[in-house]
Amino acid sequence: MVEMETSEGKILIELYPKEAPQTVENFLQYVNDGFYEGTIFHRVVGGFVIQGGGMTEDLTEKKTRAPIKNEANNGLSNDAMTLSMARTNDPHSATSQFFISLVDNKRLDYVEGESDGYAVFGKVVEGKEVVQKIAGASLKNSGMYQGVPVTPIVIKKAAVKAQ
Repeated sequence: MVEMETSEGKILIELYPKEAPQTVENFLQYVNDGFYEGTIFHRVVGGFVIQGGGMTEDLTEKKTRAPIKNEANNGLSNDAMTLSMARTNDPHSATSQFFISLVDNKRLDYVEGESDGYAVFGKVVEGKEVVQKIAGASLKNSGMYQGVPVTPIVIKKAAVKAQ
């Protein structure tokens, strides 16, 4: 479990290390390094996703470790409130950025021979109202970025929570 404290409230995330071992290990390394502190949710697409974990308030990308292998073929689906790794068109390009699905996003799932998918590695188990609050933020476009919250939504702290 990881507790993420944002400027909008706390989110408790259950991780799936059995299904996505490399992805969870990567995420936990960023958590344990304090990497997420001071990053923002920089992309909000209503009825789709909220994305964060890689940029500072001024939309500067933080330096990340090397990309990881896409583990989307793990049997998990991009259902509402799941966490998945954000990536470029290269399926093996995910680093620190993640997104939380606001709805069931089956079109983001792995489909053999059709779609490389996006690797689900966790789920919001507490703080769903915080996710919805972030999803309802007033938005602006800033340079090449669309759907940026007008008032930055900052990740203040992310830490492994003892069970």
